[in-house]
Amino acid sequence: MLTAARLGAAALAGALLAGAAAAPALADPSPDASVSGSPSGSASGSGSASAPPATPGVPAGLYGKGDPQYDGVWRQSLALIALHQERVEPADAAVQWLLDQQCEDGGWPSYRVEGVACTPAAEDSNATSMAVQALTVLGSHQQQVTRGTDWLRAKQTVDGTWAYNPGAPGDANSTALAVNALLAAGLDPAATSVPGGQSAYAGLASFQLGCWSPAEQRGAFVYQPVSGAPAAPNTLAAAQALLASAGGHLPVTTSDRKDTAPKALTCPDTPGDGPVAHADSAEADAAWLAGRLAAGGHRLMLDTPGAAATADYNSTAWAVLGLVATGHPAEAASAADWLAGNGYAWAAQGKSGTDPSATATLVLTARAAKLDPYNFGGANLVQLLADSGPKPKVGPVGGDPQATRAPGSAITEPDENSGFSAGWLIAVGLLVGIGAGILLSLNRRRNNAAAASATSGDASARGASAGGASSDEKPEQDR
Repeated sequence: MLTAARLGAAALAGALLAGAAAAPALADPSPDASVSGSPSGSASGSGSASAPPATPGVPAGLYGKGDPQYDGVWRQSLALIALHQERVEPADAAVQWLLDQQCEDGGWPSYRVEGVACTPAAEDSNATSMAVQALTVLGSHQQQVTRGTDWLRAKQTVDGTWAYNPGAPGDANSTALAVNALLAAGLDPAATSVPGGQSAYAGLASFQLGCWSPAEQRGAFVYQPVSGAPAAPNTLAAAQALLASAGGHLPVTTSDRKDTAPKALTCPDTPGDGPVAHADSAEADAAWLAGRLAAGGHRLMLDTPGAAATADYNSTAWAVLGLVATGHPAEAASAADWLAGNGYAWAAQGKSGTDPSATATLVLTARAAKLDPYNFGGANLVQLLADSGPKPKVGPVGGDPQATRAPGSAITEPDENSGFSAGWLIAVGLLVGIGAGILLSLNRRRNNAAAASATSGDASARGASAGGASSDEKPEQDR
């Protein structure tokens, strides 16, 4: 809902624009640094929103023009999930590229050059988990999905966790993504374990901070426990673990709405050191994330050691997805609105143009939060995503393909979900000023014309009474 101030500003803008020629679009870059939507969350630079020439070696069937070495399968899978959600039918080449990346043993690497043999050590649980979700959504690829889930189950460690690459210690993010994939494929993570080992849910619980932790950390997830070091909550781990703890996967659709805020972990006076029960895990994580979003201005902040304290778009988007999945869309709303006002730079202004991982993540986030991905803070995210890859067989069916794909806002008000923001209010102010100047100029002209008419009024009257044509009888161009 728009506030009264916004409605008034919008009405002024509409009145002025109705009688004025179209003005150039205003560009309002985000004040925060971009963070990539890839699993690593690496920083990306700024640049043009238009798609630049493809980087040498980037396959024609791949979404995005940047180097795919670390995120080729990840970004392709996310793009296919998001586009399918929007009823965009991708080109056969886009789907075939993802299928061709799968190795004989069922896993996917981050990226494999065509014709190069698979290296088992380079296979990637994150890429495999996302590819399984994408092919499940697309349908008609059950054989590849089964091979992918068989690979994931074979690479699960005895403690129930998954590592990014097989053989390394497990981490919360990779474990959460594997749980998403199993759920998407119709498998039960509570029953999925190696002989004598822990279940996937038990493995995920090993990364969650429980009653033995300081109160302000309870419910959060760590990326990996570090022996001899105090546990430190990790925002991306907590955000990605939330969707898995809630029993969800991509895309996030509807959920049962809860009327109360997320419930923080309840601890006895003398807390033990046992893991958080799975039944309490999602609510406890949601409560921690909701608190972090409120404290951070409705966004999560990057907490990578040594990194600058900037906004973390990726974590914020995953937090929205998880909060909606847990039944707390009210707690997700302000963060979704913040992304609508600030996410364009992350999605479309990287050094290689549109970042398909980031754009797809925002498309999924917008739909989960019941916002419009065709006009997300003024950006047509679906068209941006479709344009970043091979021409789809069936293109976007919503919005205007020629509509602006640039941001319409900078920072939105925290209590709104419209994407209407301070950037637009500044533009409205400029229009009001321009309109006032035009009105003053027209008024002066009218006054001058009235004075001139007064001096010649008698002569005009005599001409009319003598049979001269009235104003209404003159040709239109002479009136």
